Parts: sequence; C-alpha cells; structure tokens
Amino acid sequence: MNDDIFARMRTLVLAALREIVPDLPEEACAKVELTPTRDPAHGDMATNAALVAAKPARQPPAKLAAALVEKISAMAEVASAEAAGPGFVNLRLHPGVLQAILPVVLRRGIGFGASATGAGQPVNVEYVSANPTGPMHIGHCRGAVVGDVMANLLAKTGFAVTKEYYINDAGNQVTALAWAAYWRYLQTIGTDLTEEAFSEEVPGGLQYRGEYLIPVGEALAAAYGKELAAEGGRIAAPDLWIDTVRDFTISEMMGQVRADLKLLGVEPAVFSSERALVASGVVDTLIGRLEADGLVYQGVLEPPKGKTPDDWEPREQTLFRATQFGDDVDRPLRKSDGSNTYFANDIAYHADKIDRGFPTLIDVWGADHGGYVSRMKAAVNAVSGGKASLEVVLCQIVHILRAGQPVRMSKRAGSFVTLRDLIEEVGADAVRFTMLTRKSDAQMEFDLDQVVAQTRENPVFYVQYAHARCRSVLRGAVEMFSAEAVSDEALALAALDGLTAEADMALIRRIASWPRTVEAAALAREPHRIAFFLYDLAADFHMLWNRGRDDATLRFLQPDNPAETLARLALVAATAMVIRSGLAVMGVSPVEEMR
Repeated sequence: MNDDIFARMRTLVLAALREIVPDLPEEACAKVELTPTRDPAHGDMATNAALVAAKPARQPPAKLAAALVEKISAMAEVASAEAAGPGFVNLRLHPGVLQAILPVVLRRGIGFGASATGAGQPVNVEYVSANPTGPMHIGHCRGAVVGDVMANLLAKTGFAVTKEYYINDAGNQVTALAWAAYWRYLQTIGTDLTEEAFSEEVPGGLQYRGEYLIPVGEALAAAYGKELAAEGGRIAAPDLWIDTVRDFTISEMMGQVRADLKLLGVEPAVFSSERALVASGVVDTLIGRLEADGLVYQGVLEPPKGKTPDDWEPREQTLFRATQFGDDVDRPLRKSDGSNTYFANDIAYHADKIDRGFPTLIDVWGADHGGYVSRMKAAVNAVSGGKASLEVVLCQIVHILRAGQPVRMSKRAGSFVTLRDLIEEVGADAVRFTMLTRKSDAQMEFDLDQVVAQTRENPVFYVQYAHARCRSVLRGAVEMFSAEAVSDEALALAALDGLTAEADMALIRRIASWPRTVEAAALAREPHRIAFFLYDLAADFHMLWNRGRDDATLRFLQPDNPAETLARLALVAATAMVIRSGLAVMGVSPVEEMR
C-alpha cells in the first residue's frame, strides 16, 4: 500500500475526473493536486481538479466541481465532499481512513514516508567543495547541511544518490597556501626571517596567516627535517620544494576538512580533485570536443557592465558559445596566454560527472556564486547534448550571534568562526537542525543563546522535547502493561476508533501528511520543509498533551480504560516514529530524555 494517502486519493479523484471528461489531456491531469485544507473545518483535503480541467473540457469550473462532488461523495473513503470557491472541492475522509495510517507507521518504522518516486534514477549531489586553504567555517556549514539533507531526501524518495565533494586544489590559491605552509615550516625549523621579510619574497604576498597552518609546518618539519630550506632556515629555490609542500599541505588540509565534516555527520562518498582532473588532460580533451561541435571560437569580449570579473581580458581569447544555450554572454575557456580558465576546468568536471552516468546534477553553492549559475547550466546543456540537467541550490550567508551581538573571530582561524568551534559549542545535532530553519536562499542568524534555550522559540528543543515526551509516555506504559504489550507490533493491532477528538485527528492528519511532505521537499530541493514539518508535528503533539491536563479523556495513560490507553499509545508511538523518521533525514539523533 502507498504510504501517501494524498497520492492514493489523487488517483481516485483523477479516475472520477476522467469519467466526467473522458478526453482530458494528460498535461491537465498532471496539474491535478490534492492538498491539506488550511482549515480542518473545511475538510481533510482539497482538490483543484475542476479548475485545471475547466478550460480543456470547455465547461465552467463550478459545473465540473458539482459533478466531481457527486462522484467523490460515493467513494468508500469519503465521508463528505463539497464545492468551494471558484472550483475547488473539499473532501472529508471517514475517521477510520486516517486512523489506519497509524498501524502503517508502526509497521514501516522510520522507513515510513519512503517512496519509489525516483525509480532508481542516478543523481549526483555536490556540496561544500571548498578550497583546501583553511578550516571549514560557518559559511561552508550551511551548504554542507543543505546538501547532505537534500541527498538524504532524494535517497528516501527512491533516487540513486551519490554525495560528492569537489576539491578546488588547482590554481593560484593553492600555490599561495603552499607558501604559507612553507612559512610555518621555516618557523618550526628556526629562521631569522621576519614574517614581513618572508612575505616580501612571496609572489603576491603572504595570504594565509591563520594559526591553523602551524601544525602543517610542524608536520613538514617532522617529515623532511631541514632539507626543504636553504642554510639558516632561509627560503630555498621554490622549484626545489613547491610541489612537495603543496601536495603535503593539501593532503593535511583535506584531512582536517574530512574530520570537521565528519563531526557534522557529513561524509561524502566521492572526493574529486581539480588538480587530478587537469593533470589527466581531460580539460583539453573537453575543449577539443566543444571545438569539434563548433561551440568554440577566438574572439574579444565586450567590457562587462558593472564589476569586471577576473576572467575578462580586452584581448583575443578562446570563447565558448554560451549564448547558444541561454547565457547572457559567451565565456572564456582559455586566457590570452593559453592557460585554461577555472570555467574550463569546471565544465570538464561536470562533463566527467555526466560521463560517470549522472543525468541529473545538483550543486549546492554559496550565494556569492549566483552569477556563475547561467554559464554552468549552459555548459552542461552543451556537453550533454541536452540530455543532462544541472540544478543549483544557493545558500545565503549565516550570521553568528551571541547576546544579540555578531561573533566574528576565531583565534585559530584568524578571521572567521570555524565549523569545529560551532559544533564544540552547541553540538552537531543543533547545528544541523538550526541550519534548516530557514530556506537556503534566505539570510539567517544563528543565535548561540537561542539554540541552547529550552523554549518553544528554539525549534531544536521543541521537536526533541516532543520526542522525549513520547518516549516518557511509552516507558510509563510498560509499567501499566508490559514491554511486549506496548511494542510497535502490538500497538499496530490496537483498536483506534476512539481517536476522534479534534486534537487527536489534527495530530493524525499531520502524521498522514509526512510522505507527501518528503516527496514535495525532495522534488522541490527544499530540505528546510522537513524542519518546518517537524516543528508543526511537535506543536500538534504538545497541544494534545496540554489538552489532556484539562480533559481526562485525552490523557495518554488511563488506568481505568486500557483499550482507550492502547489506542492513545499507538498515536504516541506513531508520533515518535515520524519524528525519528524526520530527524533521520536531517541527520539528527532523537533525544530519549530531556536533561
């Protein structure tokens, strides 16, 4: 049986609509929706079927709605149906139809809400992909969580997902990193150079001055002694050490990156190296492919409007015909000196993902890369012949607050809050959950005080408290009955017809909407919907808990009414199960007891 009652009812409504309008086009059928009503007084579900069918059927929406009401009312699952507004139809299901969701939840476990929507289609989700030039910081954190949870959502809905990290380890920034690590190495073995004197010898000056490179310098000294330096701890000729130090430093920094991400619960299955890609000759091969397809030419770009990008030169360059694929301007693949642009490397990397069998690519980027989206989509369209698609999810900046004031500095990093700092202060679960309390393209404030506060305003606490309360009730029920009697298997057999109070039904409706929420969040690439759902589910449960204080018939444990108690325990156990299912998608551990 399909876990999604909305999908099941949609199938029945579509069948009814096709009886009324036999020749209804498939594109109209695809627009038919069944959604929860905003107000339970109007029913459990509403459909737009009459509205979307009106134009192709050449009938007034009200007339179609009336015909639909007649057919829907005759369905065994439906208690009542009525037309509303300009063509909507509201449905109220028999309570037993909704109550029947609870044993399904208890038997499915945290797998409840999973579906085969993706049909095993391969999807590559690439996220974080930071330059290995420093520790993971708060800016990387949001993209890491958004990408990881999005991948989990897609996996839960039946897609074959690969989580990937692209190591940007080519170009000038890693050369600058190697010089910075070399400085820390010279400091370790002993040098009479000052930092300022050393910086004067570095092409472009010393760029990375954070203390995080001190351990790298010490590791270099332990591995190579003084052989990488000239006499007296002076700078040796770069060609004698630059490759060694660069490779060593990238390896060390990526070790830190992996460790920091693991603390957050993020472990990509694949790490792809930009340097390895370039060294393999794939980039030049890719440019050759584009040339053979007539998509490359030699030309001079017009000066861009506004801020001039780094890759623009008022000289002849090798250009990709990006405008043929929807971009605003053509884009350089090679600079005037013949070297490849970062864009060329990125095209080759995305082409490599396509060649590995991924027709759907999802990249999670910082919002500062928004201007890069159209050119990459154009490139993916070109190299795949339109057979692959690229979707880009942008993550806005996160501001860290303490006592209402911005937190900006980290002693270790020198200029930013590191991911490790944040996790050590509030915990990985709180970080992951909080990062999803805003849509990814909205700026957010991460309030360190609120994240640890035990209030309703703290979504992390509020949801975890609901789960802890559920578990507390179930532990109490063991004393009243037995562990076997209140197991999920036993409660799935409980008679549920007594769960008809509005507070009961509100909670059941919310539970029933979990599969629909999962699928919608996955297809919309909006993992924040899971955090929102869990908060609403927790609110429904807390409301029922509070109602039980005033109304004894709503209390979960009723010693004088064991049958009613078992029904209520089934509701509690199902609530806890759906919370755990949602937290599993978010990569957050459920709390058994609140301290």
